[in-house]
Amino acid sequence: MTTPTAPLKVGFIGLGIMGAPMALHLIQAGHQLFVHTRSKLRPEIAQTNATVCASAKAVAQQADIVITMLPDTPDVAAVLFGEDGIAAGLSKGKTVIDMSSISPIETKAFAQRINALGCDYLDAPVSGGEVGAKAASLTIMVGGSEAAFARVKPLLELMGKNITLVGGNGDGQTCKVANQIIVALNIAAVGEALLFASKAGADPAKVRQALMGGFAASRILEVHGERMVKRTFAPGFRIGLHQKDLGLALAGARALGVALPQTAGAAQLMQVCAANGMADLDHSALVKALELMAHHAVAPDPKA
Repeated sequence: MTTPTAPLKVGFIGLGIMGAPMALHLIQAGHQLFVHTRSKLRPEIAQTNATVCASAKAVAQQADIVITMLPDTPDVAAVLFGEDGIAAGLSKGKTVIDMSSISPIETKAFAQRINALGCDYLDAPVSGGEVGAKAASLTIMVGGSEAAFARVKPLLELMGKNITLVGGNGDGQTCKVANQIIVALNIAAVGEALLFASKAGADPAKVRQALMGGFAASRILEVHGERMVKRTFAPGFRIGLHQKDLGLALAGARALGVALPQTAGAAQLMQVCAANGMADLDHSALVKALELMAHHAVAPDPKA
C-alpha cells in the first residue's frame, strides 16, 4: 500500500449513505476536505474540520482533487457542468474522480469535456454498500489513465481494499454494471431458494446455514440471505438505485445487440417492488416480489 507524502486538498460532493463514511476516512487520514451536499450535512461530517462550500464550483476552486458520489447520470452531469458546477471551478492540472454508478457512454463524454480543460478524469464506481463504505473495504473499479490512477491511488486505498484499474474512461463504469448484474441475479437466486425452502416447510434460517458450508455459499447468501430471514430491509443499497443500474445494463445490451434475459427478469422483480412502494428498501428486499407472487413470505415480519 502506498501513502501520500503530505495532506491533500480534496473536494467531496455527495455525502449520502455511501459518501459520508467515504469522506470521513479521508478526513481521518489528515486530508483537508472541501465538501458540498444538497441535503443536510451529516453529523459525522459536521463535527470535523471539513470546509463546507456553497457550490460545486467553490469545491473545485479550493481542491486539487474533486470526488463525486451521486445517485445517477443526470446528477453527475448537473454537478459537473451545470451552473456553478465543478467544470466552472477547475484549473489546469486538477483531477476529477466520479465514484457514482452511472452510464459508461456518458462517462466517456464527461471525461472528454474535463480533459479539454487540462484536467484528468477517472470513473471509479464502488461495490460493497454501506458496510463496505464504513469499513473502508470497498471494491473500486477504475477507468482512466495509468498516470492519474497512480497519483490518486493512495486516496482510493483509504476507502477500499480491492482497487483495480480496469482500462480507459468508461471501463470502470462498465465493470460496475457487470457487478450489478451479478449481484442482482444472486439476490434473486437466494430469494427463490429460501422462498422454496420456506414454502416446503423447512426452516429458512437453517437451510441458509447449511448452504453456507457448500458450493452455493456466497457473500449474497451470507449477508442478504440473513436479511431475508430476519426481515431487516433498512437500506444499505436501495432497490431504486439498483433498478437504475440494471436499466444501464439493459440499455447497454440493447446498444451492443446482446440479450440479457436473466438481468431483464431481475429488473422486473425490482419493478414489482418499486410499484408496491418498496423502492427505498434495501435491494435484498427483491425477495418481496417473489413472496407476492407466491403469496408466502420466507419468514414472518416481526411487525406482523
